[in-house]
Amino acid sequence: MADTKTPDVKKIAAEGAAQAQKIVTEGAAQARVAMEKGMEQMSKGAEGVMKAVEEATEFGRGNMEAFTKAAQTWAVGSQDLARQMMALAQGMTDHSLESAKAFAAVKSLNEAAELQSKFAKAAMEKAVAESAKMQEAVFKLTEQAVAPIMEKMAKPIAA
Repeated sequence: MADTKTPDVKKIAAEGAAQAQKIVTEGAAQARVAMEKGMEQMSKGAEGVMKAVEEATEFGRGNMEAFTKAAQTWAVGSQDLARQMMALAQGMTDHSLESAKAFAAVKSLNEAAELQSKFAKAAMEKAVAESAKMQEAVFKLTEQAVAPIMEKMAKPIAA
C-alpha cells in the first residue's frame, strides 16, 4: 500500500508542477503581450503629442513672422508719413514766408485785408487737402500693416 501511494504523490506533484509551469508560462506570455500593447499605445500617444507640439511651434512661428512683418511695414510706413508731414510743414512755412513778403509790399489797409483773405483761404484749402491725403495714407498704411496678421488669422490651424 505504501508503494501505491508514492507513485500517486509523485504523479500529483509532477502534474502540479506541470500545471504551475503552464500557468507561469501562459502568464508570462500574457504579460508580454499586454506590455507590448501598452508600449505600442504609449508610442502612438507620444507621436500624437509630438505632432501637436510641432504644429503649435509652427503656428507660433507663423504668428511671430506675421507680427514681425506687420511691425516692419508699420515702421517703414510711419517714416514715410513723417516725411510727408515734414514736407507739409515746409510747404506751410514757405506759404507763410510768401505771405510775409507780400505784406511787406502792401500799400493800403484794403490791400492787406484782401491779401490776408487770399492767403488764409489758400492755407485752409491746402491744409484740408493735405489732411485728406494724410488720412488716406494712414488708412492705407494701417491696412498694409495689419494684412499679414489678418492673413495668418484667416488660415485654419492644421488638424
